[in-house]
Amino acid sequence: QVQLVESGGGLVQAGGSLRLSCAASGRTFSMYAMGWFRQAPGKEREFVGSISRGGLMRYYADSVKGRFTISRDNAKNSVYLQMNSLKPEDTAVYYCATNGDGNWPPHEYAYWGQGTQVTVSS
Repeated sequence: QVQLVESGGGLVQAGGSLRLSCAASGRTFSMYAMGWFRQAPGKEREFVGSISRGGLMRYYADSVKGRFTISRDNAKNSVYLQMNSLKPEDTAVYYCATNGDGNWPPHEYAYWGQGTQVTVSS
C-alpha cells in the first residue's frame, strides 16, 4: 500500500507560477515511477506528466510541455510539479499517482493522492 499527499496548490494570476509537492509513504519510493494528473470541474481526469523511478525519463502532455517540469527527490520520498506560465485552462485539482512499480512508461496507476486545488485567474 502506497499513500500519497499533495500540497502547494492555491490561487495565482495568469502567467504566474506554482510548485506542487507530493509526499509518499514507504521505503521503496525510489523504485516507483510517478505521474501527475489533473481534473477540472465537469471534465475527465487528464494526464499531465510522468517521471521514471530514477528521474532520468519524463513524459509531458502537449498542453503543458515547455511550461511544467516534473522532478523528484528520492531521499525525501517526494515528487514535484513546477508550473510556470500558468493559464486559466490549467485550473483543476491536481493529483499525483503511482503504479507502485518501476515499469516505464507507467501502464497503470493504482495509488492516488487526495488532490490539491490550483486556480488560475484571468
